[in-house]
Amino acid sequence: MNRMRSPSALAGLLLVLVTLVFAVIGPWLWGEEAARFDPLHILEGHSPEHLLGTDDGGRDLLARTLAATRQSVWLAVLATLITTALGIPLGALPSVLGPRTARFASGLIDSLVAFPVLLLAMFAALIAGTGARGAVVGIGVAAAPGLARLTRTLAGTVASSDYVAAARVLGASRAAVLVRHILPNIAEPLILTVTANLGYALLGLATLSLLGLGVQPPDYDWGRLLHDTLPRVYVDPEAVAGPALAVAVAGIGFTLLGESLARAAAREPSATSAPSASRGESRTELPPECGPLPGTPEAVLEVRDLSVSFGGATPVRGISFSVAPGETVGIVGESGSGKSLTALAIGGLVPRPGEVSGRVLLGGRPLEELSRRELGTRLAMVFQDPMAALNPALRVGSQLAEVATAHLGASRGQAWRRAVDRLGRVRLPDPAGDARRHPHEFSGGMRQRAVIAMGLMGEPELVVADEPTTALDVTVQKRVLELLAEVNETTGAAGLLISHDLAVVSRYCRRVLVMYAGRIVEELPSERLRHARHPYTRALVASSPDLSTDRSLPLATIPGLQPTPDEVPGGCAFAPRCGRVLERCRTDRPEPEDGLACWNPEDA
Repeated sequence: MNRMRSPSALAGLLLVLVTLVFAVIGPWLWGEEAARFDPLHILEGHSPEHLLGTDDGGRDLLARTLAATRQSVWLAVLATLITTALGIPLGALPSVLGPRTARFASGLIDSLVAFPVLLLAMFAALIAGTGARGAVVGIGVAAAPGLARLTRTLAGTVASSDYVAAARVLGASRAAVLVRHILPNIAEPLILTVTANLGYALLGLATLSLLGLGVQPPDYDWGRLLHDTLPRVYVDPEAVAGPALAVAVAGIGFTLLGESLARAAAREPSATSAPSASRGESRTELPPECGPLPGTPEAVLEVRDLSVSFGGATPVRGISFSVAPGETVGIVGESGSGKSLTALAIGGLVPRPGEVSGRVLLGGRPLEELSRRELGTRLAMVFQDPMAALNPALRVGSQLAEVATAHLGASRGQAWRRAVDRLGRVRLPDPAGDARRHPHEFSGGMRQRAVIAMGLMGEPELVVADEPTTALDVTVQKRVLELLAEVNETTGAAGLLISHDLAVVSRYCRRVLVMYAGRIVEELPSERLRHARHPYTRALVASSPDLSTDRSLPLATIPGLQPTPDEVPGGCAFAPRCGRVLERCRTDRPEPEDGLACWNPEDA
């Protein structure tokens, strides 16, 4: 509540409360006087008896202004509800629809936004019919495209987050992704906009009534009063000032209140109390039908000629490898070599408009044949930014429990106990208490542990860790990597560790795949890294300092730049930077042979 005590918040709340009070009591206190016809006092100016004067029926304008508060506010609320009901769904749909439908929805939004708001309101009002109903529909429809565009922008940003990708892997429906993961995280600006739209709706309705397209006699609102008194603006300006001031005060009040609500929404969101789970309960196992899916005796992961393209650019080009049960394989290379995109392709998470070709087999079955439920249980993804991998609007325990309810058929209580158990397995200090906290209450290392725990909610056959220690300090890095190694050892799951740190990969991985410009140029055991044969691998090792590096010498670097995905040469992509380049390297692309793709390799 502290955020509602700022001067602007208190001012907005006060103005809105005054407006609502007059909306409630106005017709009761001043309704009879506002409707009393008095032919002896027609079109009088202000006086002690009539502070704002009278209209062409001798009715008191101050009484009519106060009595019109209910009608004006009620119509603005109805118009805002129409705007909200149209704008938010229309703007949010492109983030969960397929590419073609999303483009159509976005095009529709852009086309509607191109129309001037007032013209669109007048057009909609004329179609709906002259009067209060037409004005409400007109303003509601006219304001919807602007809200839809804002919603589309916000939803598009959230939809690219890792936790939304994880929800899709879990098999969450489009409606669930939208309602549970996207809309709660864009609520703050939407609350501000919707509340502020009340003020804009008041002004818009007053404008239509002023033009004669809104409320019609004998009904009246502030806009109708402006319409009737406007011809007297130079003779009795106070007659116009009353309804005009009412519109301004109410509009400013709703806008200030909206800003205050938006700031309050930035606080940690409230959540329903989760089922209790003590440490004694945390080891309760799920029933047999909630157990892990059966494993396979063959390679857990097999990638065959995998390519990922975006239009004319192909960042991943025809790579093949496999990972055996219990084995951890590392993928290394410079930024832009295609490591992370390979991980996304394995998880079926390549963003639009990317196209994936080749085959990815998980447990001997093609990825496209696996349901989202199977994929989410058998494959665990650990992303490099744990804050982006966790939904900030949900408690950590709730996010972990969602895996069990979506894939394992667990009840809410069973899923919660399993979540607490998994948080304990990754050695969080207070699993039951930590499950009730939000991601922002965790340190970076705790968040990464929570992401690993999420992957362990099932019994995964493959754990894909994409730069899992990038944002962590050295001590926490060591603990997280040891935890991943322990997970692979205790569960028998295969591991795929993507990193730019050769020291990390050589310590925790059995095999290393070296990628350059979207291709695997060398595959070798981790203990053989310092005896690699490919010039690029040798250059990577040389540019990675260790305790034996002579600090008096400049750090070793690789000259030149890696080619962009749309400018990869026809021969060896590393040829322009290689010190052992041959003429053949510039024209012919070397194919992998015995784990090496090079025409002139180094001696072992």
